[in-house]
Amino acid sequence: MSRHFLELSDLGPEGLRHVLDLSERPDRPQVLAGRGVALLFEKPSARTRHSAEMAVVQLGGHPVTLRNDEVGLDVRESVEDVGRTLSCYHAAIGARVFDHGRLERLAAAASVPVVNLLSDRSHPLQVLADLLTVRRHFGRLEGLVLAFVGDGNNVAHSLVQAAGLTGLRVRLSSPDAYRLVAAGTENVADPVEAVRGADVVYTDAWFSMGQEAEALARRTSFAPWRVTTELLAHAAPHCVFLHCLPAHRGDEVVDEVLDGPRSLVWEQATNRMHTTRGLLVHLLGAR
Repeated sequence: MSRHFLELSDLGPEGLRHVLDLSERPDRPQVLAGRGVALLFEKPSARTRHSAEMAVVQLGGHPVTLRNDEVGLDVRESVEDVGRTLSCYHAAIGARVFDHGRLERLAAAASVPVVNLLSDRSHPLQVLADLLTVRRHFGRLEGLVLAFVGDGNNVAHSLVQAAGLTGLRVRLSSPDAYRLVAAGTENVADPVEAVRGADVVYTDAWFSMGQEAEALARRTSFAPWRVTTELLAHAAPHCVFLHCLPAHRGDEVVDEVLDGPRSLVWEQATNRMHTTRGLLVHLLGAR
């Protein structure tokens, strides 16, 4: 097991199951009693910050949140020196960054576990919550079909890794220019065919923070991939809908789906806190 959590693959199948099991435990081992966790946000967030801070508090620790203007990665101080310094004070470091390479450099320099809160390559902490949400609803992951409709982005990348670790089958459907090219990826060009018979339909924003200049072009390209009630009708009758939020209502998903009876998005958001807590317990050695 890696002592860092930069990708889902760092956990392996057994580690992933252990994190999900820990996330559902009613007791909360106080593995952080009297200790701190540094949460570095080069890229700001609402759900990540709140879920991570509360997870640390629930384990008896003290979260210290840092904005990039307070640290100045590679401007005021090198990424490596930030990692070494924060390791002097904290039991773990979480970082939400634009460039995954910075996360790797931080982990190489730090002497405590480093957790990927998000990078341009992957969003494993989000997908842990997705997996817990699906497992709670269906009672299993293996053999289920999840159709991810939209940008072949960091969430899609982590979902593909999840498929290899859990037996979940993940289909991706994106416009050609935004398709994820990675080992083990099942790409289905037609969004209708991608969701046909699926147990879970998942989408994400068509453009993320830092991509606002591409919004118009992306809206044009992605319009056929909008999740509507009509698209959802091709999925299995028992299917559920996921979105990692924030949602651009009317773009990638319509209100009738996001707020509809099949939507588990608020349970999914809540599970961000539970899986962050489970991950920290796992990384810090409690069994």
